[in-house]
Amino acid sequence: MIPVFRPSISKLEKKEVLSVLSSGWLGMGKKVEQFENDFAKYINIPYAIATNSATAALHLAIHALGIGPGDEVITTPMTFASTTEAILYNGATPVFADIETDTMNIDPQSIEKKITSKTKAIIPVHFGGHPCDMDKIMDIAKKYNLSVIEDAAHACGASYGGIYAGIKVGGLGNLTCFSFHAVKNLSTGDGGMITCNDAGIVSKLKRMRWMGINKDTYSRDKSGKYAWDYDISEQGWKCHMNDITAAIGIGQLKRLDWMNNKRKKICSLYNKNLNLLKIPGIEIPAEKDNVYHARHNYVIKLPLNIDREELIKYMNAQGISLGVHYKPLYYHQRYAPFWNQDTPNTESLKNRIVTLPVFPDLKIKEAKYIIQKLKEYLDRNEV
Repeated sequence: MIPVFRPSISKLEKKEVLSVLSSGWLGMGKKVEQFENDFAKYINIPYAIATNSATAALHLAIHALGIGPGDEVITTPMTFASTTEAILYNGATPVFADIETDTMNIDPQSIEKKITSKTKAIIPVHFGGHPCDMDKIMDIAKKYNLSVIEDAAHACGASYGGIYAGIKVGGLGNLTCFSFHAVKNLSTGDGGMITCNDAGIVSKLKRMRWMGINKDTYSRDKSGKYAWDYDISEQGWKCHMNDITAAIGIGQLKRLDWMNNKRKKICSLYNKNLNLLKIPGIEIPAEKDNVYHARHNYVIKLPLNIDREELIKYMNAQGISLGVHYKPLYYHQRYAPFWNQDTPNTESLKNRIVTLPVFPDLKIKEAKYIIQKLKEYLDRNEV
């Protein structure tokens, strides 16, 4: 089977991991510190804080900004559960805005309509790796004195456009959260990162990720004379990264731009071939001129008369996996109470979207085979 996603691992990552296994230090140590410094330099931002997942990163980011019970956080329904779950972890209420029909990113106009006296933050998700319209979102946040926590789980290596041209995703909102899950553009198996400009918040985040402890084990061991004593001054969780995970990240970061360019070539091939087919009703992923798209996934919109489940079954029989990103969150029982049934764009697209395979090691002949089999199915169904 050709999978929807597959991580790309080279000798570089293996070498980094072996160095950790030989070091005698497997927990949060110098490799985590190196990965944080390397990542912050890549994003061009002062601080990066590594966690064991993007879910944990979002949880900590919301908590660090003092958002809790009685507060509302506006986000998108077209995302993975973690975005909304992190809001609920903190006792706050998620509010679903609608999406743009082209990029499938959160719609700034819908955000503004959702703001109430209880609204404290906006969590835009850069869907598929295409940066949201941050010009408008930051203007809205400033107008209403709201925090912005960017969910950049799909967008490692992407860049903003507009007045923020040349700024990588991760260098604009109050806090930005990245995912290094097994299928992401930069993969460490599991892991996350928070980037920000505020030294005070960084100190708080570092305590929070390690049980509220003011000095982590590595910092107490740096001198060569282990200092056992520490203080716990606030609530925390155990969600820091370890050196094995960080070592993979160090290697992956060195290859990130190359891997994203490989994704770009595959998506360009898809775009070209789907446009040549001139299939009525097929829409390829939007890509606006003023962004650099990380191309985490390739989501097409199907013609209205196509049965998506039958297409997926057919493609599976041809050895091709397809995905759906996503079923709107409010169709899950847990999140249904937070939907006001006022997301017409999301509703119009929810049954039309399907994700084609895209990952750095996908072969060109495989990509062409995927398009060929897609065309065969659509031709048989007289699109």
